[in-house]
Amino acid sequence: MIQLKGIHRTFQVGDQEVHALNEINLNVSPGEYLSIMGPSGSGKSTLLNLLGLLDRPTSGTYLLNNQDVTVLSDFEQAKTRRNKIGFVFQFFQLLPRLTAQENVELPMMLDGIAPNERSQRATEVLDAMGLSDRRHHRPDQLSGGQRQRVAIARATIMEPAILLADEPTGNLDSKSGLDVIKILEQLNNKGLTLIIVTHDPEIGVRAKRHIHMIDGKIVESRTDTIAETKDSLPS
Repeated sequence: MIQLKGIHRTFQVGDQEVHALNEINLNVSPGEYLSIMGPSGSGKSTLLNLLGLLDRPTSGTYLLNNQDVTVLSDFEQAKTRRNKIGFVFQFFQLLPRLTAQENVELPMMLDGIAPNERSQRATEVLDAMGLSDRRHHRPDQLSGGQRQRVAIARATIMEPAILLADEPTGNLDSKSGLDVIKILEQLNNKGLTLIIVTHDPEIGVRAKRHIHMIDGKIVESRTDTIAETKDSLPS
């Protein structure tokens, strides 16, 4: 599904060139559950943004379903992102003036789906998230855990093949965070490819495969209890 080959991402900061990603080679199979870990500044969020087509590599190739998405126009990337990739963020990114229902309906509205179908689908997914009695509440009327469940509902309403989660428990208490992770894992069990960036090792090791990054490089890839050296190509 995902193949990264020789990916580099550099930024110019003043008169210095910063290598946020350095020779990244990574394969992710359909339905995989992968966590990306590492200290602050290691490049894990930059990698996630690149996987989500929110950023472009400076060099290298990104194949998504055997298509080189690095050569797509901004419009084509946006279309691919809308139809194939869902996002969950640490700070939820919900629109404050919209209700939970309206936030979930928003991607369908942008895709031109009829109002009746939008309403039905949003109601069903919010019911599945245990939020049937919170559909008409705005984000400021919801707890952190409830807001993240709304965000997950919005991220998955278009039935993407890939869900990218950037520190999805970072703004939650431990119980709410665990509830959110279990919801994400249930989605993965149904076939959704799940990639999580986290600084929390207890969250990271729940994934079936986890990689560790330092200074823009993948230094270790571990599947269950079997570690691969940094010279191996993660697969």
